[in-house]
Amino acid sequence: MNTAFHTTTLHLTTGERETIHDLTDDCTAFLHRIEARQGLLNIFVPHATAGIAIIETGAGSDEDLLAAIDDLLPADDRWRHRHGSPGHGRDHVLPGIVAPHATIPVIDGSAALGTWQSIVLVDTNRDNPDRTVRLTYLG
Repeated sequence: MNTAFHTTTLHLTTGERETIHDLTDDCTAFLHRIEARQGLLNIFVPHATAGIAIIETGAGSDEDLLAAIDDLLPADDRWRHRHGSPGHGRDHVLPGIVAPHATIPVIDGSAALGTWQSIVLVDTNRDNPDRTVRLTYLG
């Protein structure tokens, strides 16, 4: 069996507010560029204050996810990790709830996502808008 390994890095600016950034088109373009066939796509964000999720976007789910995170992890003064903007400690807890990675099957060169699924970066950290996302294909 011949194994292929490809990787690339995306550099994003998420802004100064909490955001859900859709990575699906970037992942599709990467798989197309490397002529992926059958394998696995891993999406990883090497930051202590961001995560990767697979959700429906554009129908309010992205805002609902941010609202749910705010309910679970309020941006208030309860956090021991206190540098940065008020409530920033919760950003460091986020990857324990929204993992910093996801692995997706690749079938016939496409990410095997469900009809309404999108791959997104979840970023609640208003202090650092510069993000890196690593895409890795193994096939």
